[in-house]
Amino acid sequence: MSTRFVGTNCGRLLFLLLISSLSAQDRKVDATWLHRSLPHLSEAKTELSSGTCHYKPIFGAGDADNRILRSVSRFAEVSVDAQGECQNVLYDREEEIDFVLEGTGTLRYGDETHPLRANDFAYVAPGVKHLIANNSGQALRVLVMGFKIPPRITLGAVSPHPRIINLQDVKEETVEGHPTSVLYKLLVGPRTGKRDAIDEAYVVTSLFWMNFAPGGTNFPHHHETAEEIYLVIEGQGEMVAGSGMDGVEGRYPAKAGDAYYFRPNCTVGFYNQNKPGAKAYILAVRSQIPLRGEED
Repeated sequence: MSTRFVGTNCGRLLFLLLISSLSAQDRKVDATWLHRSLPHLSEAKTELSSGTCHYKPIFGAGDADNRILRSVSRFAEVSVDAQGECQNVLYDREEEIDFVLEGTGTLRYGDETHPLRANDFAYVAPGVKHLIANNSGQALRVLVMGFKIPPRITLGAVSPHPRIINLQDVKEETVEGHPTSVLYKLLVGPRTGKRDAIDEAYVVTSLFWMNFAPGGTNFPHHHETAEEIYLVIEGQGEMVAGSGMDGVEGRYPAKAGDAYYFRPNCTVGFYNQNKPGAKAYILAVRSQIPLRGEED
């Protein structure tokens, strides 16, 4: 074998090793949790955007880290100008939950139009054409949450009427296995359930409201087959996201407007301030991830 041939092969091997090393260093590692702040969101154009309907992605569609989400298709703040409306949209295999953060408006659901007011939450079934409109002179902000339904799930008959309930009409209660320092309002759950205000969901296992007493916590925990999102509505404290130096919990300052997405099996929880009168409210949603081979 000639010296030139050996030198050429060594050069190629060195080049391949160098490229491999650079690729490994540049490789992006998927996060186990994500944090966003609503006041710092930027608008993105999606299928429901219009000149008077402004979509700001928190997680999912329109967000840079969209690809790591499994069952969540979108979790966004939608602002509708006075006398404005969003585009009509229809998702064949997605269910949607809308939660009114501020203002009044309407939900056009198929051929019907229904009023919306602050703290209303509505379940939109898959296969229904719908849009959100603002027929008032004030700002309208709605949290729009979409979830993908795997092919193995058979869809039931679509109701011609949406389910719309106000947060104030749902009782607060403790939940078995959780500290009594947190009161829950169980808003939306599975079609097979009977505990939530709306039991019609396919992949959403729970949309719930948490009211933390001063110093209260829901105890850090994790869900092996579900992903979860927390949005701090009011108050401040420490959000638990993933593990810390002790391998158990990592704590991060959190305040109103902070949103956290947790991948399956990521540690999640919240500690409210231990000060007199320090209340904290969090809106949370948990959805079942598709099993292996179920994704479209």
